[in-house]
Amino acid sequence: MSRRLVVIGGSDAGISAGLRAREVDPTAEVTVVVADAYPNFSICGIPYHVSGDVPAWQSLAHRTYAELEDAGLTLRVETRATGIDVVGQRVAVTTADGATDTLAYDGLVVGTGAHPAVPAMTGVGGPDGLSAADGVHLLHTIDDTHALMAGLEARTVRNALIVGAGYIGVEMSEALVARGIATTVAQRPSEVLATVDAELGALVRAEMEGHGVEVLTGTSVTGLARTDDARIAVSAAGGRLERAFDLVVLVAGVRPDVQLLVDAGASTGAGGAVVVDETMATGLPHVWAAGDCVVTHHRLLDVTYLPLGTTAHKQGRVAGANAVGGHARFAGSVGTQVVKVFDLVVARTGLLEHEARAAGFRPVTTQATPDDHKAYYPGARPITIRVTADADTGRLLGAQLVGRLGSEVARRADVVATALFHGMAVEDLADLDLAYTPPLGSPWDAVQLAGQAWTREHRPPARAARSAALA
Repeated sequence: MSRRLVVIGGSDAGISAGLRAREVDPTAEVTVVVADAYPNFSICGIPYHVSGDVPAWQSLAHRTYAELEDAGLTLRVETRATGIDVVGQRVAVTTADGATDTLAYDGLVVGTGAHPAVPAMTGVGGPDGLSAADGVHLLHTIDDTHALMAGLEARTVRNALIVGAGYIGVEMSEALVARGIATTVAQRPSEVLATVDAELGALVRAEMEGHGVEVLTGTSVTGLARTDDARIAVSAAGGRLERAFDLVVLVAGVRPDVQLLVDAGASTGAGGAVVVDETMATGLPHVWAAGDCVVTHHRLLDVTYLPLGTTAHKQGRVAGANAVGGHARFAGSVGTQVVKVFDLVVARTGLLEHEARAAGFRPVTTQATPDDHKAYYPGARPITIRVTADADTGRLLGAQLVGRLGSEVARRADVVATALFHGMAVEDLADLDLAYTPPLGSPWDAVQLAGQAWTREHRPPARAARSAALA
């Protein structure tokens, strides 16, 4: 008898789970419950549709509906899971027209993802709160994207406010500038991109300002209100932002969507996400979970909450395999991330210094600015690289990189991520056999030069020799 697998969620984790389950057991009957009409769409690509770089929103689909069906998945779109009967091994669902049904399962994978975090402010939420119809937009789903694009086309948008300067916030600033809209970005922290050190965030802010974006850091937006001329009046703590905008976009992060699993008896942990082990098992019989709704096993932090698309894909594959009888384990994340901001690329992997200190390490950091390729070949540009490692052992703990578009920042972050994954010391970077040709690199790659700078500053030869003798 074929195994019946039900997957709740049609984004990265859910679709990866369903596809992997079919690879492990081609006889498995896999049903994917999708709350909206858009299975397997790239939410990360939304800013590039808004900018016009990706003209057709349909292009954001990783796979088409037909391709998913050809892979053996049965899709129940515009269907919301409303309850899990763990004992009876059934999922209750409701369709868009209000009809109810139950789906029996032998294995269940939950990939409900995350909700957008809505900043605490007046004029947002509740029956009288401003909505997309008023020009106030969340940006988390394809439906949100349609609403935003409709608003941009239906009204004259001369200026816009983005609340939040994380990855989506800075990407959206570029998208709106590309549409000729005067753009302001406001956020509470003292610098943009809190995922990197403030000194590197300042480089990002300068890039944004150089392209005409007004950046207001240390600014808490406290309220939104309609104006008589159908604009949006904005207020902020300390009176820093008392003016009206044609459009407001709220992108202040996410929180895990866990209610379905919690109601079924699952436990929550870091970041309020559902606790899973390395097999993605929830502790509920026959129930696995993956993606932005669950905790993240981290190779340096043990367990944390780190919602990333790359992680969701990997976790989904593990959950899907195990739900049909496999024996897979999630190997752990090191938190590798990258973003393009106009002509700048910013990447990080591993831990920032304050994160490493909180985890019990004794971290020290060195900053270097090696060129992306040999200086004698035209077009060489510096990459700012911060390397963080443990002062006592020399263990590599993380790196942050900022460089111009085309300087292979992402590729170099991947080198460090690989080293972190395998627990290497900073000195070990010098032993890596990396590609070299003058137009693209140097005999010592930029990440190796940055590692050598850390070693010179923090690991004098005599000390390094003593550590090697003790190893």
